[in-house]
Amino acid sequence: MIDIFGLELAELEKVFVELGLKKFRAKQVFQWLYQKSVFSFEEMRNLSKSDIELLEKNCTVLPREIKVLREQNSADGMTSKLLLAMPDGNSVETVLMHHDYGYSVCVSSQVGCDMHCAFCASGLKGAIRNLTKAEIVAQVYLFNERLRSANALVSRVVVMGSGEPMLNFDNVLGALDFLHDESTCHMSYRNMTISTCGIIPGIKRLEEQDKPINLAISLHAVRNELRTALMPVNKGFNFVDVIAAAEAYSVASGRQITYEYILLKDKNDSLQDAELLANFLRYKHATVNLIPANPVPEQGFERPGKKTIERFVQALQKLRINATVRKEMGKDIDAACGQLRAKFAKEQGAKHEGN
Repeated sequence: MIDIFGLELAELEKVFVELGLKKFRAKQVFQWLYQKSVFSFEEMRNLSKSDIELLEKNCTVLPREIKVLREQNSADGMTSKLLLAMPDGNSVETVLMHHDYGYSVCVSSQVGCDMHCAFCASGLKGAIRNLTKAEIVAQVYLFNERLRSANALVSRVVVMGSGEPMLNFDNVLGALDFLHDESTCHMSYRNMTISTCGIIPGIKRLEEQDKPINLAISLHAVRNELRTALMPVNKGFNFVDVIAAAEAYSVASGRQITYEYILLKDKNDSLQDAELLANFLRYKHATVNLIPANPVPEQGFERPGKKTIERFVQALQKLRINATVRKEMGKDIDAACGQLRAKFAKEQGAKHEGN
């Protein structure tokens, strides 16, 4: 069986001709898949019965093969999270967020993560494998399929789920290029964001792409020992060098860099931390996205109180650093990366032990 999902049109045409189908059928199926988000051959009304039978016998479509292990929807109806089982049994999470400007999807780039950030649930058991281009694209299209009845589409994508995107660079960029194509989602590169914990070679490769994709840096601390304790990647790619690489990308792409800074109670939330952060980002093309920590029981970190958060924001703004607190979405549905996957695995383990 050939999985045709994620193939370029020319590749799909080649597959169809080799199966004995007319070449123009490939364009018809391509349009059903990527413009109408229809993944069942039987629903593709301009295909003949014999063509449908041939396709069903020889081809699969990835979104039909992905199993939804669990779905959680926030009480306000603005956020939906899916735990997806890929055909090989590995699971990943993806999140749909409804904003006043449209729908965005946060996609995962790897099964698990090898960065082992102390506050993150994604890396609890390391990385198992990279996701393919098709598996990344499918996360967007599974939601496009659900949005069909509302006559809506996903208009933004952030590669900010489980995994380090720069360690799966080719598949991530391949997926974004595919979504950008006018024959699929025709999504603007300016509506795409890649978040990295600071893999400098990946940042430089992204700069070479000459595409106005937004770059977000997971910074989280600007004291060397603390950042290393929170993010072991700091040993290999020191945050000072990461900021320099990000600034070079900003100059080349014309895009402002977003620095993500998770606020952890009594760890990195002092006025001194705010002043140090401002010093490192002064005169940079930068904005700071402050993230009050989501409770992750396995790590034991707490979020600061409301007054501490407000004081931190005000300190940055006083020092002329553009800073905002991330709008919390899906807190009631385990929206932090890896939480749902970890909870599901724990439940399955307990069920297995009970048997």
